[in-house]
Amino acid sequence: MEVIEQSKEMMELDPKTSSNNVMCQLTDPEGQPLGAPLYLPQTAGPPQLQQLVNQLLCNEERLPYAFYISDQELVVQLGDYLQKNKVSVEKVLRIVYQPQAIFRIRPVNRCSATIAGHTEAVLSVSFSPDGKHLASGSGDTTVRLWDLTTQTPLFSCTGHKNWVLYIAWSPDGKHLASGSKSGELLTWDPQTGKQSGKPLMGHKKWITGISWEPVHLTAPCRRFVSSSKDGDARIWDITLRRCLHCLSGHTKTVTCVKWGGDGMIYTGSQDCTIKIWTSEGKLIRELKNHAHWVNSLALSTEYTLRTGAFDHTGRTYSSPEEMKEAALAKYNKMKGNAPERLVSGSDDFHLYLWEPLTSKQPKAHLTGHQQLVNHVYFSPDGQWVASASFDKSVKLWNGITGNFVASFRGHVGPVYQISWSADSRLLLSGSKDSTLKVWDIRTKKLKQDLPGHADEVFAVDWSPDGEKVASGGKDRVLKLWMN
Repeated sequence: MEVIEQSKEMMELDPKTSSNNVMCQLTDPEGQPLGAPLYLPQTAGPPQLQQLVNQLLCNEERLPYAFYISDQELVVQLGDYLQKNKVSVEKVLRIVYQPQAIFRIRPVNRCSATIAGHTEAVLSVSFSPDGKHLASGSGDTTVRLWDLTTQTPLFSCTGHKNWVLYIAWSPDGKHLASGSKSGELLTWDPQTGKQSGKPLMGHKKWITGISWEPVHLTAPCRRFVSSSKDGDARIWDITLRRCLHCLSGHTKTVTCVKWGGDGMIYTGSQDCTIKIWTSEGKLIRELKNHAHWVNSLALSTEYTLRTGAFDHTGRTYSSPEEMKEAALAKYNKMKGNAPERLVSGSDDFHLYLWEPLTSKQPKAHLTGHQQLVNHVYFSPDGQWVASASFDKSVKLWNGITGNFVASFRGHVGPVYQISWSADSRLLLSGSKDSTLKVWDIRTKKLKQDLPGHADEVFAVDWSPDGEKVASGGKDRVLKLWMN
């Protein structure tokens, strides 16, 4: 009753004019109701709802929220929405409130630098967790580190014997790991560009993925897992310079690997299965719904795991313990009470949404793509899933229910890779058609078209600080884009 009284007061409701009021139930994205259903005037819009949610949650500081009805953002008054969508006022209207990032990322709109250096195609690009450094891997067998201040090459790291297919920063920013077509793994000191220790040998075929142990579990970072075409995944310790565990059990290529926030490791394979392992190498579960190769896996907490303790404030840490503590607080806040979710994309054109530690059965089956799904990625806040496909489209799904939200069309070739802005409001895609495109999640429309590459764009990444985008591809150049 108190809640209803509060809302009446706030909205200046007159019970006698209840024909102009709508019975609404506010819920969080997981479906948990916020108080009892309450009558809201049809003139109420996002500003009034924002005030109400902040009051009901007893937020000391006013936080920004977006509001959704059936996965559609409410940007008008309730009455206008009901009229436009012909919604009956007889039923209780479910309004989902979703916390928004306090900071706003501006869309990139121009190429600020085209940096030559690689002599073969650029196959991977990745910003460091704090967004201050950039690395790339290429078919010319080198890993390169770039100076983002001067937008020039910084270090050329040599040591691989074949194409560098995959690179990954440790979440504390202290190491960079790279894997090649020959199967060896190298680690680098980003401050000097020097190789740390001997190559890590064990895989018999090329490397398909690298994922570091989250910093909230162990600091400083010293373990990562790699996946390979040889059908195995391996856990490595960079201090001991050796393989700790070999995760064998897949019967074909392991295409992707993720080290989750709960300490579990997820592997996807061309044998159509996803396997879940402990960090000691023990197989604990198998997910078997796909009818063809599993190409890509993504975790709802992935962005938080990637950036560790770093955030938009630029805070620095004096010790690994302090960093671990900050990363754990950030991870717990992002995850809330919900289990970590996993999404998988496959050659069978389908995606599945899982809560892998609670069930072997998928939470949702996501259909609609007309060709293979090449890349899947959760938004930083875990609310959305984006999928890139060879059908030239990018699709957007609700990251909690798996419901289809929108198709982004505009590319005229297969879409290879996608990346999110740190505030989850913008999505970037790179395609075989040589362009990058930025999509607006609220309007579901193309925000920015970024032509400029002379050939296929294989790799894209949006820096965690939100200020820059990097892209690389067949034309051998690295491009930096700014706003």
